[in-house]
Amino acid sequence: MKLENNPLQNKSYDFALQVVKLCKNLMKNQKEFVLSKQLLRSGTSVGANIIEANGAISRADFSSKISIAYKECLETKYWLSLLKDSNDLKEDNFKFLFDKADEIAKILFSILKKTRINKYN
Repeated sequence: MKLENNPLQNKSYDFALQVVKLCKNLMKNQKEFVLSKQLLRSGTSVGANIIEANGAISRADFSSKISIAYKECLETKYWLSLLKDSNDLKEDNFKFLFDKADEIAKILFSILKKTRINKYN
């Protein structure tokens, strides 16, 4: 589902795909179902909300969906940290995904600041 003209959508899709692969691995090889299920839900929700934001019917709707995507990204970072600290996720895998989530969160926050600031101008 790559879109040449939407880098954020592509980044979030690639991130979600990596999360899906990680969660499948955690469930199959480590029999870890609780945290990985939460990670799967939040990690794939980021991109889904970005897609919804791109189809928004108003600025407020767009801002709301971007806000949800941002919050889901923060939640994903939380689950990744718990998986690492509980020794279910190796440091290198953690760092790779955490950095990707952090990059997406920064982009989303920047968009959110601009849409919220422009709302009051």
